[in-house]
Amino acid sequence: MSGVEHRYEVTGRREIWSGRIFSVVSDDVTMPGGGSATRDYVRHVGAVAVVALDDAGQVVLIRQYRHPVGRHLWELPAGLMDVGGEDLAAAALRELAEEADLTAGRVDVLVDLHSSPGFADEVVRVFLARDLADVPAGQRHDRHDEEADLQVVRVDLDEAVRMVLAGEITNASCVAGLLAAARARDTGFTGLRRPEAPLPR
Repeated sequence: MSGVEHRYEVTGRREIWSGRIFSVVSDDVTMPGGGSATRDYVRHVGAVAVVALDDAGQVVLIRQYRHPVGRHLWELPAGLMDVGGEDLAAAALRELAEEADLTAGRVDVLVDLHSSPGFADEVVRVFLARDLADVPAGQRHDRHDEEADLQVVRVDLDEAVRMVLAGEITNASCVAGLLAAARARDTGFTGLRRPEAPLPR
């Protein structure tokens, strides 16, 4: 690689719409060679997801209705980073308990991804959870709205990878998490980052 990268500077910003989970903004950005351009995008609170891998080599998949695409998708237990000050690993474990009725004795960072960088700044951290155990029946989360319709299954990790490659799993964090988990398993789980590792900036 050669040359100096252009520094894209924001010279103006307008908030077009704001909600609890995301806002839509319009930035004026300096361009290479002079001048500027307007870029509209979504500012998102971010999310966490969990590949829960059991001792039998199976992963937990969730089938959930997603209204923007109008159908059910296979996904990982996941949720928003919408609790102020909550540790990311703690958020992931909370989602694992709420959506799959599971706890984990070990959590590592598996992969980070910018889910749709062409129009959103969302960052998703995917954790690998192992040493799984059931949440006691009396302490399980009461699911509402789309969550009331959740299907929770366990699938062999290699079968889940097959589903990814066959186009049966298309959720971005699920695709990335499953492929990363298979690679991590095949390399003896070496090189995984600690739960508190900083997010990419």
